Amino acid sequence: MAEIKSLDELAQRVADARAYLHIDQKQEELARLDQEIAAPDFWNDTAHAQSVSKQASNLRDSIAEYDEAVALLEDARTAAELASEDPDFAAEAESAIEALGPKLDDLEVASWFSGEFDAGDAIVTVNPGQGGLEAQDWTEMLYRMLTRYCEKKGWKVRPLDVVPGEGIGLDRASFQVEGRNAYGMLRSENGVHRLVRISPTDAKARRQTTFAGVEVLPVLPDDIEVDLNMADVRVDVYRSSGPGGQCVNTTDSAVRLTHIPTGIVVTCQNEKSQLQNKEAALRVLKAKLYELEQQKRADEIDELRGEVMANSFGSQIRNYVLYPYRLVKDTRSNIESGNVDAALDGDIDEFVIGYHRWRASQ
Repeated sequence: MAEIKSLDELAQRVADARAYLHIDQKQEELARLDQEIAAPDFWNDTAHAQSVSKQASNLRDSIAEYDEAVALLEDARTAAELASEDPDFAAEAESAIEALGPKLDDLEVASWFSGEFDAGDAIVTVNPGQGGLEAQDWTEMLYRMLTRYCEKKGWKVRPLDVVPGEGIGLDRASFQVEGRNAYGMLRSENGVHRLVRISPTDAKARRQTTFAGVEVLPVLPDDIEVDLNMADVRVDVYRSSGPGGQCVNTTDSAVRLTHIPTGIVVTCQNEKSQLQNKEAALRVLKAKLYELEQQKRADEIDELRGEVMANSFGSQIRNYVLYPYRLVKDTRSNIESGNVDAALDGDIDEFVIGYHRWRASQ
């Protein structure tokens, strides 16, 4: 009887998932995109073709995940019916039910990322805040944490501008993340991160509070127009200072773009050539200008990046305490964990999901 009740509850969750995931609309949109892809001249515009193909792939993945949940539900129902005649099917029904629960949880998470750019790629920048050399070290720790998290999610990480600090750590770090829902997921990390620990550089081993800021921007699709006049952009080239591939540090391949009207400065040095660095820097600049325009038009900036706060005490979104006790706590969702080492090694899914669950409830 309990098993039937469980199946009824799961069946309702599957029905709810079809509604909140907008499966019918996605199927219609996928059919439209597939028709466009089948056109003989589809690949004449390569950039547009790649964008459309990616949209179709994301829709196909979303529909396939829902179909997997439906199949598990049917398997569980069939096995439960057969279990009355053959007890061996009871274990099969239980196995399908156990697999369906987490699958529906994943579908719920996916439903939160319905923003215009949520399904796409992200540009992440980490900058030191208050704390001097300690902040540079904290910047490197955060950079490692975030890139490790992305790698564990199966996303591709591409460094754009990783600059060593003087003595220790990083002066700044910027990287592009490519993967499904990368921007939507990583929005949880936008803001100030606070570290409390015994200073590794202080001879007296005193406790130190350090800050670093994380900025998360979407990689804009090619069909998004940004008002950018290249006459307003000063382009400087220089020799790369950070780690990189062959030719880095031997040629003037690093690029700095300065948007004169706004004062926005973007640098990129981790690609192999000056042209590639310029193209990457332009993507970042366009994302920043788009965000700035959104700010001017409305107070909906939280849809893209969240509230911007100073890299100092009282503005942090998450605290990482290594001394006098060990705890990671998100100040928004109140999710906390005593396993600080795991979090700093990239195991932050509970904080990412916790933030989005909290945000969805607001």
